[in-house]
Amino acid sequence: MKTDIIIIGAGIIGLSTAYQLSKVHPDKKIIVLDKEDTVAKHQTGHNSGVIHSGIYYKPGSFKATFAKNGSNSMYEFCKKYKIKYEQSGKVIVATDENQIPTMKKLYQRGLENGLDVELLNDYEVRQIEPFVNTVGGILVKNTGIVDFKEVTEKYAELFRKNDGEVIFNEEVRSINNDSQNITIKTRDNTYTAKYLINCAGLYSDKIAEMSGIETDVKIIPFRGEYYELKSEAADLVKTLIYPVPNPELPFLGVHFTNMINGGVDVGPNAVLGFKKEAYKKIAFDINETKEILTFPGLYKMGIKNIKEAVGEYYRSFNKRAFVKEAKKLVPLIKADDLTPMEAGVRAQAMKKDGSMVDDFHFEENNNSLHVLNAPSPAATCSIEIGKEITKRFSKSI
Repeated sequence: MKTDIIIIGAGIIGLSTAYQLSKVHPDKKIIVLDKEDTVAKHQTGHNSGVIHSGIYYKPGSFKATFAKNGSNSMYEFCKKYKIKYEQSGKVIVATDENQIPTMKKLYQRGLENGLDVELLNDYEVRQIEPFVNTVGGILVKNTGIVDFKEVTEKYAELFRKNDGEVIFNEEVRSINNDSQNITIKTRDNTYTAKYLINCAGLYSDKIAEMSGIETDVKIIPFRGEYYELKSEAADLVKTLIYPVPNPELPFLGVHFTNMINGGVDVGPNAVLGFKKEAYKKIAFDINETKEILTFPGLYKMGIKNIKEAVGEYYRSFNKRAFVKEAKKLVPLIKADDLTPMEAGVRAQAMKKDGSMVDDFHFEENNNSLHVLNAPSPAATCSIEIGKEITKRFSKSI
């Protein structure tokens, strides 16, 4: 099959990009391929549904700019297409006086990023979250909640209305990239395109490698495990409650999230996965496991963060330890209040020196573009990322 543009990956980034491209380039034939049988089967369909503000990210970075603009465009998109959402706000809570300096730096970053944030004392925090353990906090008014799978399904619907095509059950087996065309082979079919966009998430590094892209970035999977509060304990959480994060790590720590369709999520932790789609605690794939465990950056990162890594694994296998972490924020939580949920897997880009890629990361050549780091807050930023990719494609033709 011949086409102009092939996008690999029918998650929220792939389909937002497809929709944005179909609006700007209605003359181009665009196809989205995915190995699954429906949209949003991986990162998009396993996240907590938070519309992020951008408070955590370095001013001027893609994450900071895209999150601020992306939360606004996401709210507008949901209003326009009648997708249920709530701009609930969240509180970032200091539970110890030692966290106050980090919290104040985070508040200043929020101001630098142009966000609607308010510094609160302990009494003011408890007016919002009566059951929280706190010595102070930040109210982040830009934050909200939505079902990102529903958003993705709407992107797909709008893309199809613009004559786009989404083809499922098509796992890419090989890519031949010459100066004129890109030829993609799946098990049963061959596709030829002028331009390739790689939005393959956990497998984006493999797709880039197949395409001949030379990069030192490797996608390392981190499983995030969640619990749900039982209904009788759900009133302990009114909005969204986050801890003051460790500035050395890209993970936000165990937090509480009211869900748009009801219920309260507690989590996630962040433990190394031994295969790309490591949704279960004991999940191995002989080739993927070997590739992950022999990546030199993993050991360099692990040595620097050994204490945190051991703690995450301990909480993974010991519910009591997980509950202890959750009780730092909401002391009335009990082990019996928590029911296990399906885990998610974060596609985290890492370099050989052990550093984690902190910002969204794109690599491209004359006829392909590869999204090689798009973890949280990528869902929030999906419209802005789609616009950015469309802009880069437009410059390439």
